[in-house]
Amino acid sequence: MDAFTAGLLQRIRTTETDLTRARDEGDDFLAEVEQAELDDLHRLAAEHGVEVGAASA
Repeated sequence: MDAFTAGLLQRIRTTETDLTRARDEGDDFLAEVEQAELDDLHRLAAEHGVEVGAASA
């Protein structure tokens, strides 16, 4: 796995964790921000052929 793929998958995992935390804390604004970031990361992954299924567990 190259550095780009590893870094992207790590960012996705971190963002998923942050999104879950924001939702659990009831911070709707932060949840929206994290969801938008996650959507962007998934789009970037798709554009570069990075499989994110394992990262989205």
